[in-house]
Amino acid sequence: MKKYILSIFAFCSIIITINTWASAQQNTLYSLDKKINLPGDGGYDYLFIDQESSKLYVSHGTAVHIIDLKKEELIGTISGMQGNHGIAIAKALGKGFISDGRANAVIAFDLISLKILATIPLSGKKPDAIIYDEFSKRVFAFNGGSNDASVIDVTTLKEIGSVALTGAPEFAVADGKGKIYNNIEDKNTINVIDSKSLKIINSYPLSPCGGPTGIALDEVNFRLFTACRENKGMSVLDISTGKIITTIPIGAGVDAVAYDPQTKLIFCSNGDGTTTIIQQESPDKYNVVQTLATQLKAKTLALDITTHKIYLSVVDFEPGTKNQIAGSFKVLVYKMIK
Repeated sequence: MKKYILSIFAFCSIIITINTWASAQQNTLYSLDKKINLPGDGGYDYLFIDQESSKLYVSHGTAVHIIDLKKEELIGTISGMQGNHGIAIAKALGKGFISDGRANAVIAFDLISLKILATIPLSGKKPDAIIYDEFSKRVFAFNGGSNDASVIDVTTLKEIGSVALTGAPEFAVADGKGKIYNNIEDKNTINVIDSKSLKIINSYPLSPCGGPTGIALDEVNFRLFTACRENKGMSVLDISTGKIITTIPIGAGVDAVAYDPQTKLIFCSNGDGTTTIIQQESPDKYNVVQTLATQLKAKTLALDITTHKIYLSVVDFEPGTKNQIAGSFKVLVYKMIK
């Protein structure tokens, strides 16, 4: 009981500190902690954290790097893909999944040995975002080249169906109760998918949002946070009504968004070299509390809800060009200032 009381006290202290900072309109909630250098060159995309095992999966060209978050060190690499994007984990089954966009396939791997278990060919084209839905026990790979989602049985490691979408899919999130919310980038809408029937059961307009990319869910308050490039805003949607509550200005070139249910902070990682940090004061009230300087093209991130650190992947570029500097790929680590 004593440990429990101390834990509650510590948690309340975090909330009080954040609210105090927000009220004072200070901009020093987060600061750079360290950089984790990673091998190889090439493009980079999603990051994914397995909270239970404290591992960070980092998509990088034809490989996925695995970082031990307790030591913040590289502990393994899965290689051999053609051009991967996202990572999903089915923890209870000991399997992970990687979307290989150039191969039109999903790669299944063993979480312990990191060995590839299967290359699963897809009927869809250019899989990008990928999630594991615990409710249906299925993996959904969202195909940007064919405007659909491939559905994979995690036991047989085979594609068992697909979902026709209303446009080009981006990030998606599952509510754990049978619904999947998927941003449709070119139509400025969210498709709501029934993960059992594989049908679209709703489609919500996101105006004034334009070009939605990242998406995150506040399960307690039934709020979706969708980050949009065209209008440089993060829209808050009430999933019980499908209505937009508010839209908050963010940086340019956003890709990912994450929500911390303990601190009530929302993070939008932007390609312009900033991460916009937003405080959820109530389900319908939001304020920007920090524009965190990161690095140009650091547009994807993952949030560790245990330590409250955020991780962003990035590479250095030759000044004034789009040419990557060889051997400069890294993960930037930012922590809360105590």
